[in-house]
Amino acid sequence: MIKNYFKIAWRNIWKNSVFSAINIIGLAVGMAAFMVIMMFVAYEKSFDNFHTKNIYRLNEVQTVGQEGTTQKVALSMFPMGPALKMKFPEIKNFTRINWHEKYQMTYNNERMFLPEAFAVDSTFFQIFDFKLISGDQKTALSKPNSILLTEKTAKKLFGDANPIGKTVTHYGDDTVSFAVTGVLANVPQNSQLQFDALFSFSSIYKPWMFKNWGGNWLNTYLELAPGTNPALLEKKFPSFITEHLGKDGTKYMKLFVLPLKDVHAHSADIGLDYINYQKFDKKSTNLFAIIALIVLIIACVNFINLSTARSAERAKEVGIRKSIGAYRFQLAIQFLGETVLISFIALVLAIGLVELALPYINNLSDRKINFNVFGSLGAISFVFGGTVLIGLISGIYPAIYLSSFQAAKVLKGSIQVGKDKGLLRNILVITQFSSAIFLMIATVFVLRQLKFMQKQDPGYNREQIVNIPLDRITTKKYELFKNELLNSTLVSGVTASQDILGSHLDQTGVSFKPANGPKQEFGTTLLVVDDNYLDLYKIKLAAGQNFSTDKKLNGREYIVNEALAKSLLKDHPKAPLSSLIGLQFGFDSLGTIKGVAKNFNFNSLQYKIEPMFMVCAHAWDFRNISVKINGSNTAAAIAFIKSKWDNLYPDYPFEYQFLDDHFNEVYKADNQVSQIVGILAGLAIFISCLGLFGLASHSAEKRVKEIGVRKVLGASVQRIVLLLSGNFLKLVLIANIIAWPLAWYAMDKWLTGFAYRINVTWITFATVAFISVLIALVTISFQSIKAAIASPVKSLRSE
Repeated sequence: MIKNYFKIAWRNIWKNSVFSAINIIGLAVGMAAFMVIMMFVAYEKSFDNFHTKNIYRLNEVQTVGQEGTTQKVALSMFPMGPALKMKFPEIKNFTRINWHEKYQMTYNNERMFLPEAFAVDSTFFQIFDFKLISGDQKTALSKPNSILLTEKTAKKLFGDANPIGKTVTHYGDDTVSFAVTGVLANVPQNSQLQFDALFSFSSIYKPWMFKNWGGNWLNTYLELAPGTNPALLEKKFPSFITEHLGKDGTKYMKLFVLPLKDVHAHSADIGLDYINYQKFDKKSTNLFAIIALIVLIIACVNFINLSTARSAERAKEVGIRKSIGAYRFQLAIQFLGETVLISFIALVLAIGLVELALPYINNLSDRKINFNVFGSLGAISFVFGGTVLIGLISGIYPAIYLSSFQAAKVLKGSIQVGKDKGLLRNILVITQFSSAIFLMIATVFVLRQLKFMQKQDPGYNREQIVNIPLDRITTKKYELFKNELLNSTLVSGVTASQDILGSHLDQTGVSFKPANGPKQEFGTTLLVVDDNYLDLYKIKLAAGQNFSTDKKLNGREYIVNEALAKSLLKDHPKAPLSSLIGLQFGFDSLGTIKGVAKNFNFNSLQYKIEPMFMVCAHAWDFRNISVKINGSNTAAAIAFIKSKWDNLYPDYPFEYQFLDDHFNEVYKADNQVSQIVGILAGLAIFISCLGLFGLASHSAEKRVKEIGVRKVLGASVQRIVLLLSGNFLKLVLIANIIAWPLAWYAMDKWLTGFAYRINVTWITFATVAFISVLIALVTISFQSIKAAIASPVKSLRSE
């Protein structure tokens, strides 16, 4: 019997090749999209799952400025880890990490730069479950000047030789020699902590730094005792802050913990998150999963629509089978078997589509997701079980409907099969297109918002500016490098800073002495700059003057932005900004406010402009050079800069990045979201149009004699095309009306997350409506025109 069912199913697929192809292609595209997105979701959810301890990351909520602007940061103070463990029994253990980018390492006069090296506590392996291939986890980091290398790093430094016991040297402010005490397995890609080497804190940090409560510059991880309620623990933190930072400490800082397994996907609102590899918002991941499911459902809806539409063709088959003794459940099983067979054919095509699409998706998402459908029993079960489920879901209604026909009535022709199913098909078509139109509108608004942020005037000039990173060694020759560059007409300006605009700048505590009143303490954003920084970036002053070129005044002059100026004048809101000029401001040894800069967006446009100040302080070491080049000869300018760099720093590789490219990275995650949503929206439209094409073909085929009669009676081709297309276009317009308010609400809510945003305007909805109707019209017209121009002689000759 099963063999017979298979034969009938296969013959039916070949007999109705056009409709079978539509179903198979639609299901294959839907399944491929769903599989790719679910692989992405699975990859995102796998981050840090290999750690077995109850690990939490310590984070801070900092209050910036006198107006109380708050921001979450991933950083914490050095003494917090041991002090928290000593204070609270709920905390079993702690470890701390400080990251070092491009960490220089030398062995046998061969120098290399490690992309990322971590200074860590000796408790690192008591917290994390990274695999040590050689060495002892308990003692590998217990002594000063101990270092662990990953397999990849050890291979680069030592080749096939055993690295244990060998000495490598770091040349920096202080020359440090490390003894290799172990080799680590390469860090898994799905770890938020990505590093090439680990060395002990005591190797490079002085003992006084271990007790310094004045700065936030590392990450602290805590192991909580089993059964600990994190929320209850957090309620005890204010007293801890007061104990160590004074009675006003809680005004400017709060502490909270985040489970390690949530850090990767739940840190979108946490800044200064420097070692969170491939950080990606869980909301976006969930959005992808929901849209992919919608695309798959749309593909299943196509099958239901086309199967019920063609019910008349199967009616006599059902009647004959029932008349010779077939039971209803047998017929239902037969029809379900057909849909499952189609699903498996679609699966084969879907696997091919996944293989083709995955390299593009990996490139777009900057991931390395592997597709191995036969890689594990779980994967096999998921794919094959899912395929059967899709087949059953797609075929359950047609199977029940077709098997319900009464043999006697069907064979006598006394019932009109499918007469009452038009309403259901219309509802399903409207649902399909409503979903697709919603996604189209969402994609347009996301793209518009991103373009708006990228084109918005940030309040400074960023065209043709090249950023060159510095470290503690290369920064010492900054002035010499600057003068060398300025000798060429290819370069119009050179300045330096401690951070790059568009990054999340550091926060610090400062003092302010009003003209009348006691000295005030508060936190705000800090940017250390060269004295010509404002000139190169064309940052305008609202009051006062630029920094002096007198080196003696370095670290003693401050320029605040308008946001901070208004915060400082909150007790005198009507006072002019210029009244701040000359007042005492700064750190322990107060300097003076030299000027007030007009507000500019030093962060992403997702954030409003916060209070900040700039200080010119060469002694603090710059970390970035900004070079304004001649845009008419970019290649020559870059070559010139490289030649001067190579002359001054022959042992250090030349690296650079245009500021515009840096901002593209700032908005990279948003761009990835918009492109993936756009792709899924396109697939939803494509699958919906496949279904529409199938229904239009069926409609034209079903009404072929009616069309012949109309043509004989004088109906024009245009009239017949309108007759066949009108109902479908009406459904698309209804779908637009349903999708508009839903999209309006969703986009307005999404845009509230941006400090600077576009408006939700009707023109976008009208444009998408026009495009959707046009796409539907093109899809339908092929069959409608084909039917309209056919000779009526052929369609009527049987009469």
